[in-house]
Amino acid sequence: MTCVGCENKLFRSLNTIIGITNLQTSLVMARAEFDLDANASVDDVIRELAKTTGFTCQRLSTKGQTLDILVHGDARDFVNQKLPYGVEGMTAVDKVTVCVAYDAKLIGARDLLERGFDENISLAPARPYAELEFGSKHVRETAFMTAFSAILTIPVLVLAWAPLKPREILYGSISLALATIVQFVVAGPFYPSAFKALLFTRVIEMDLLIVLSTSTAYIFSVVAFGYQVRGKPLSTGEFFETSTLLVTLIMLGRLVSAFARHKAVESISVRSLQSGTALLIDDEYPGGVEVDARLLQYGDVFKVLPDARIATDGTVISGESEVDESHITGEAVPVEKSAGSNIIAGCLNGSGTLTVRLRRLPGENTISEIATMVDEAKFSKPKIQELADRVASYFVPVVVVLTLITFAIWVAIGRAVRNQTGGTAVVQAITYAISVLIVSCPCAIGLAVPMVVVIAGGVGARFGVVFKLAETIEIARKVSHVIFDKTGTLTMGELSVAAEEYLTEPGNSSAAALVLGLTINSKHPVSAAVAAHLMAQGIEPAVVDEVRSVTGSGMEGVWGKGNLRLRGGNSRWLAVQDNPKVSILLLQGRTVFCVTLGQDLIAVYGLHDSLRSDAKATVDELQTRGIAVSIVSGDDEGAVQRIGSELGINPSRVKSRCSPGDKQKYIKNLMEGNKDTILFCGDGTNDAVALAQASIGLHMNSGTDVAQSAADAVLVRPALDGVLVLIDLSRAAFRRIVFNFTWSFVYNTIAVLLAAGAFVNARIPPEYAGLGEIVSVLPVILIALQLRWFKRN
Repeated sequence: MTCVGCENKLFRSLNTIIGITNLQTSLVMARAEFDLDANASVDDVIRELAKTTGFTCQRLSTKGQTLDILVHGDARDFVNQKLPYGVEGMTAVDKVTVCVAYDAKLIGARDLLERGFDENISLAPARPYAELEFGSKHVRETAFMTAFSAILTIPVLVLAWAPLKPREILYGSISLALATIVQFVVAGPFYPSAFKALLFTRVIEMDLLIVLSTSTAYIFSVVAFGYQVRGKPLSTGEFFETSTLLVTLIMLGRLVSAFARHKAVESISVRSLQSGTALLIDDEYPGGVEVDARLLQYGDVFKVLPDARIATDGTVISGESEVDESHITGEAVPVEKSAGSNIIAGCLNGSGTLTVRLRRLPGENTISEIATMVDEAKFSKPKIQELADRVASYFVPVVVVLTLITFAIWVAIGRAVRNQTGGTAVVQAITYAISVLIVSCPCAIGLAVPMVVVIAGGVGARFGVVFKLAETIEIARKVSHVIFDKTGTLTMGELSVAAEEYLTEPGNSSAAALVLGLTINSKHPVSAAVAAHLMAQGIEPAVVDEVRSVTGSGMEGVWGKGNLRLRGGNSRWLAVQDNPKVSILLLQGRTVFCVTLGQDLIAVYGLHDSLRSDAKATVDELQTRGIAVSIVSGDDEGAVQRIGSELGINPSRVKSRCSPGDKQKYIKNLMEGNKDTILFCGDGTNDAVALAQASIGLHMNSGTDVAQSAADAVLVRPALDGVLVLIDLSRAAFRRIVFNFTWSFVYNTIAVLLAAGAFVNARIPPEYAGLGEIVSVLPVILIALQLRWFKRN
């Protein structure tokens, strides 16, 4: 796809196919995503698209594990065999290569190669990732056709412009032959594309302008040459150099545009950080043997040498080193790693050697996870894109009308003002009309937004901020109020028990054992900290049944033959806040965890948490910018007010004892009656409702998947300066979108006026009008690409 017209054509074609829902298309990625009814066939969809659009399509697999293998014989016959154990599907890539989709939990990649099939197979060379592979292929094909067109055009230009002996018929014959090849071989693909768009989807796109302009110049030249052969030459003669040079420059423009777009996407591709090899350790090779990273499987242990890139996510078994995680998490300072530490794929090891147990395979590791979220953002469209699409949809019809007006005016000028013959006036008018048709370019308008969105998404990922929606990039610049959760967001979330009180001993089990039995499997920071504290004391957990979480309050279960209700949570939920043991801890600003059995309070824990190192600086910077800051937390008032005081937040904006519904209500009240853009930053399950309610929900990745699914953007690492990156990157992206729109408007206005001859002493000749795409599109791509050098303020 080369312009927004192509995307509209693809969207309309897919939208007419029965069984397709939730359709999304991406111009920059040249991809479409949709849900397909179980009764529909992907192969039928591909055939229908080829018929109605002329696009060649290929199904992509972006989830699960796949492996490309080389087979003996025809790949199409190979894929028709019965699927071996663990194999979920096979697709022929070419005559000898098959893409195998498999369940890595049932069979590993090496096991699949060695004994998965009855016949000998081998690992195929690694292919580039889909968006890079197709982009590179498109650039190569466009470059070949451009070079072919240029080779044929140069002789035509020499015959037309060089001071040669006058042999009009011979030169004209050679020019006709070369121009015909250019018109039907190089420009030929534009014809079915333009007419299919017009016939099947009722879209008048850029290809139609190319067809009209080049065909007009070519046909007129053929007619003029025919008159010349008959000995009745027209006053203007033939101008095959116009049609051939026009096609060549159009192809050159598309080549430059395709190359720039491909390099822009390639430069911010997160997947490029994936290492191609790993140093595998096993019984046969205790020192390690280098294998293709695609052959890693669950249970593997691999070695990371100094200054090497980490192959995939894992846990360090032995060794110590410092790891540069800046490309993945945005963390500028190398992170110390030792036994028990988790390491992330794509990060760069320091001076030490690490032995690592694989935790996630390359197809599902952190790089793949981030890349998938970035790709999802590329498919979503901000509201400003709707304006661009609407303008672009009217662009080509308006240009056609302007062309007809230009033609009519110049015919009139030729006859009435310049006293030219009818033929001369028409020919003169045709040259102006051709220039208007081809010099105007909707591609810049179509790329103005998506190009910036793609680059901004990649840059954000580099700083540890992943956009899940393109609209987030558009509106984050307008954030006027930032609301933080407390535990795990503003604070480290690494709570420690500072005080504990046991009020009774029920039956044969100690209160501590009951508490551990209730909390041992909890992931909430408070109850998890209590459980860790008790396990460190060697407490054995009691058997507690029917344990469940009560969002925003605590957890409960059943214990003993009498099925006594055991509850643990905040003091308000358990109505024990007035108990002297509890109130003294609350006054100290502790996070208090209480446990009751039946109606009796049996244990009280006072926990301490510390602020994140960048919390104060982030809040100060936000307030300096005039952005209001609030805290909403389910914790007790003393603990929340203490954090608010340390951060210098207005006490009226510090809200404690908030349930998930209270957080949602607070945000909703702020948003009602004004146009404030509210950003909520949280990490827990009880933040999911607030994340969804806010204008922008920002999920801190140390939290839960439930919260992540409700968020609009994700902080890959738990660092609050990501909030500032989000806002600053949005502002930088929006400035470039505005520039791109302005440039597109200015270029098309001036170019059309020059082409139409509106200026007395300046015009764009039709043979040079094909340069329009380079002049219009290249600045848009370069301005978007400039975001690569974005830096945090």
